[in-house]
This record gives sequence, C-alpha cells and structure tokens, in this order.
Amino acid sequence: MTLPKMNKPFSMIREFHLADWFTLANAVCGTGALFSMMTYLQTNEVKHIYYACALVMAALIFDVFDGRIARWRQKTSVMGRELDSLADVISFGVAPAVIAYGCGMQGLYDRIVLAGFVACGVSRLARFNITAESLSGDGGKVKFFEGTPIPTSVLLVAVMWIAAWQGALHRALWWGEWVFAGFTLHPLVLLFALSGSLMVSRIRVPKF
Repeated sequence: MTLPKMNKPFSMIREFHLADWFTLANAVCGTGALFSMMTYLQTNEVKHIYYACALVMAALIFDVFDGRIARWRQKTSVMGRELDSLADVISFGVAPAVIAYGCGMQGLYDRIVLAGFVACGVSRLARFNITAESLSGDGGKVKFFEGTPIPTSVLLVAVMWIAAWQGALHRALWWGEWVFAGFTLHPLVLLFALSGSLMVSRIRVPKF
C-alpha cells in the first residue's frame, strides 16, 4: 500500500489568508483559557481565573479583527467561515462553560445546563453557516443575525471575572445553591441557560 505523495508540504497552511491567522489566534486564546482553568483547579490560585477570562476577551478581539480584515482585503472563503465557527465554539462556547465549572458550578444540574449552553452555541453557528447566504443583502453582507451571536458569552465571562474578584466562588457563589433530589443547582448557572436559549432563538440582531 502506497501513501499519497505530498507534493507541497504545508500546502494547506500556505492557502491561509491573513484573516485566517487571526481566526487561529482566536482558537489559541480559547485553548489557553481552558489550560488556565485546569491550572486553577490544580493550584486553587485565583489569578488563573483572571488569565482564563482575559484570554477569552483576547479571543473576542481576534474574532472582530478577522472579519474586518477579510472584508478589507476582500478575501473570504468557505474554509475561513468554517475556521471561524470552530474557533468560536472553543473560545465562546467551551471556554466559558469550563470557566463556570471551575468557579464552582459543578453540580449535576449545573453540568447539564453548561453542556446545553455549549450545544446551543454549536447549533447557533451551524444555523448561521447554512443560512448566511439567504441572510445576505444585495451587497453580499449579512445584515442581521438570527439569535444572539455566540461571542456574546463574553458577558458571562465578565460575570465570572467579577465573581472571582469578589471571592464569590464555589460555596460563596452568588445566589447560593439549591438541592433537588440529592443533586445541586447553582442559580447563577441559569444565566448560561438564558444565553443559550437566546442563541437558538429567532430574535433578529442587527449586525454592525
């Protein structure tokens, strides 16, 4: 059995546009946020929560710039759109959920809500990818979003940042905890349920 020849090593990377590198930086920041939260869980040093939140904020900056650069250079592609979605799932879906988990939302009901939040984010991005063309105006630019964009989860990350700063972590989480049938729910996690619900809603949000 012979393997296919690689005529051009790293040929895929060579096809990346400038905007794609910003998209990859978005994904790297999101991954770094996950590492920071894992370090927090190992060391219990609150500074790592700050690092994780800051990395999600940095991911948002890269996410904004990749779109602007693509439009400025007039170089967009299906690959770029898919890269953007995958990066957003990491940085604005999985990372915020893991930050919430690390901050103390670790009950069974919390996990269900956080997993649902990520699922809503993935669904939101998939819907956008298949409807982007139909939502585009005459200029080919999407005029509005259906459902809130997944990067709005940075607001939840900001809430976690403030909670960490005030020492409202684990048993000290705002609004306490409820126990149903032997399993725990932290009411604060319902903000993630609300965010996920808005992402998969039909609410029209203008795109600026």
